[in-house]
Amino acid sequence: MPIFINEERNQFHLTNKTVSYLFHVMKNGELGQLYYGKKLNHQPDFSHFAAYHIPTAASCHPEKNDPAFSLETVCQEYPLYGTSDFREPAISLRHPNGSSVSKFEYSSYEVIDGKERIPGMPATFANAGAACTLVITLLDKVRDLKLKLSYTIFENTSSITRHASLENEGEQPIDIERMMSMSLDLCDHDFTMVHLAGTWSRERHVKERKLQTGIQSISSIRGASSHHHNPFMALKRSNATETSGEAYSFHFVYSGNFLAQAEVDHYDTTRIQMGIHPFQFNWRLNPGEAFHTPEVVMTYSDKGLNGLTQSAHNLFREHLIAPVWQKRERPVLINNWEATYFDFNAEKIVAIAKQAKELGVELFVLDDGWFGKRNDDTTSLGDWFVDKNKLPEGIDALSQSVRNEGLKFGLWFEPEMISEESDLYSKHPDWVIHDPERPVSYGRNQWVLDYTREEVVDYLFERISSIIQSAKLSYIKWDMNRNITEAYSAALGQDRQGEFFHRYILGVYSLYERLTFKFPDVLFESCAGGGGRFDAGMLFYAPQAWASDDTDAVERLKIQYGSSFIYPIYSIGSHVSDIPNHQTLRRTSLKARGDAAYFGTFGYELDPNKMTDEEKAEVKSQIETYKSHRTLIRNGDFYRLISPFESNETAWMIVSKDQTEAFIGWYQVLATPNPKKIQTLKLAGLDANSTYHVNGSDQAYGGDELMQRGLQLPVEYNGVNKNHAERGGDFQSSVFHLTKNGG
Repeated sequence: MPIFINEERNQFHLTNKTVSYLFHVMKNGELGQLYYGKKLNHQPDFSHFAAYHIPTAASCHPEKNDPAFSLETVCQEYPLYGTSDFREPAISLRHPNGSSVSKFEYSSYEVIDGKERIPGMPATFANAGAACTLVITLLDKVRDLKLKLSYTIFENTSSITRHASLENEGEQPIDIERMMSMSLDLCDHDFTMVHLAGTWSRERHVKERKLQTGIQSISSIRGASSHHHNPFMALKRSNATETSGEAYSFHFVYSGNFLAQAEVDHYDTTRIQMGIHPFQFNWRLNPGEAFHTPEVVMTYSDKGLNGLTQSAHNLFREHLIAPVWQKRERPVLINNWEATYFDFNAEKIVAIAKQAKELGVELFVLDDGWFGKRNDDTTSLGDWFVDKNKLPEGIDALSQSVRNEGLKFGLWFEPEMISEESDLYSKHPDWVIHDPERPVSYGRNQWVLDYTREEVVDYLFERISSIIQSAKLSYIKWDMNRNITEAYSAALGQDRQGEFFHRYILGVYSLYERLTFKFPDVLFESCAGGGGRFDAGMLFYAPQAWASDDTDAVERLKIQYGSSFIYPIYSIGSHVSDIPNHQTLRRTSLKARGDAAYFGTFGYELDPNKMTDEEKAEVKSQIETYKSHRTLIRNGDFYRLISPFESNETAWMIVSKDQTEAFIGWYQVLATPNPKKIQTLKLAGLDANSTYHVNGSDQAYGGDELMQRGLQLPVEYNGVNKNHAERGGDFQSSVFHLTKNGG
């Protein structure tokens, strides 16, 4: 996993077994991009990669005697504004004289064995030997500013991470108006942009568009990464598929406002940038201070989109999710929300827990309504004290009762919010985010607490810590149901309001950091009205996320399929819920709901006491199935087989690293009239030279056969003979377990 450095020519080559990343110092002292893609054998000199185009008469150039060297036509590593490059810059500063022109020239480099933490923010981590980090230092000598660009390459993945920091070593403050975490210039624009878009209850749908001249971007200015655009973007070649061809992906390890864009210029080159959204952003950097951007994970694949997925999954499992949760089995849980909503008491909760335990559930989660006077969603957020009218013996006693039944106990919190009707608001109205000269907008009958204030974070840390300790919590569902309006903090002052959004998310990270450090064995699940803040930043603190409030088995196929592009399958919160579904009113079988939910964290959102004996037996069987496969689901390689965005069917599978077993899910939304006599599903990732048994049968099938001809699906009803049909009707599903012969 070397980093090769040619000090004479100032060339830098990051490479491992799969990928190479090359850049150099250009003649003007700035950094130029040379190559990013499939691994190259190292050469002593890559100068011939730096081909300069002859600019037109209309081009500008920084040096009088070299009109051929124009920043408008070269590929750059971290481009600046104002000195002949008219594309969007990576960084833009406002200097004391009002100028926005900067010049950062190469000064030095440092190689670190392993990876250092970014202060105050989530990021990937690695010990010595597992990764190497290259830090490039550039200087603006006029303003005494030090810009550091950090690159980490890992031993066992084709991902490289990047972030930047700026230190003010001068005597006057400067204002950061734009500072991207990364910028990358590619030499052509033959790409299709892939991203994940949606809204509440239909998050992370896969979208594609061909790159064209101009800027194509996704973003959020909501104060959260959002339901609407996930902070992820991929570029795939026109001939790339799920399993072949070149593709690049970019993941932002951040949970607030972001911008990801691809700019195609008049020479058909492509500039990729990702970072904090510059809209409403301005950071005052005083002398002696430093600013650090969040991290971007860049991944290259020559094995198509699924190659990107597996690299990202491996990186996040090994270098982003907290070590304590990387190999720990996630408990099968039941959440009371769709079973009771706000209408519950201790007896009802214990009855649900008792029946759930008999079915094999391991964790009970009490959702919204246990605190303050919370009988609906209009009151009490912020008042994290038990409602004695519902639970007269208190939350500690209820926890003990549930634990006496043999289950662990967890609670729902929404710690970033406050209700107008609450004791906390009556005591601290100034803790609400608002412009003091204007009315406050409403959203879900609640307002947002000002996490830029340390006293707010301190208060929440004390209250939640107290409850975790006294109630002996094993799990917390951290919800966030409202985006930020009237973004203003009186604590910052009028000249620092541009720092508000970033300081807000730093406050959220601070609370997460303190709680997870103090209670490392408490499992946190992030949630934001479902999937409104499902991002890599949250994954650093909460190793699983509630994928969507939409629990409908059919809709979840698209949501979970899109989520799989980035996030490990065992980080995707997926549960079996009641019918008719509470978001779509659709009725699907218990089997279909279970078959979809297997590919995630798995759990239930219903009242088991309202089930028939047959349904209880089926739930018990589902839980046994999930428990027998959850280690494979956690550790295996994921393959998308059929897209729900392109077909009436959906299919995916997980294969163990040693190819000895696989778990497959197949789903068909609508029935097929007079279907084909034989229907098969082509698999992936198996050992072509071995044979496999399906669902424990004696019949053995070749791995090559299963991948080339396919796994035969159960016989579908053809409109005539019900007796021979193994499946039929709408919302069909099947799961299969393969075991290698002799494995």
